[in-house]
Amino acid sequence: MDKPKIAADHPNVCELEAGSYYWCACGHSENGSFCDGSHKTTPFTPLKFELTETKTVAICQCKQTKNPPYCDGSHKVL
Repeated sequence: MDKPKIAADHPNVCELEAGSYYWCACGHSENGSFCDGSHKTTPFTPLKFELTETKTVAICQCKQTKNPPYCDGSHKVL
């Protein structure tokens, strides 16, 4: 079974404006958090998510979260 690449062992805590985003599920994107099309050589597809207001979020970069795209602390047990 294919597993995504662990982009980092910590979340990307960032402020995002209201809008649509695509979370990188493969781990191969340049920034590790948001899709840049690198998944095209993998079996993974990005996850679209939307925010209705500007907010600070912790985006999972280890790709093991049970609550994508948000960090759930899974990186602590890698």
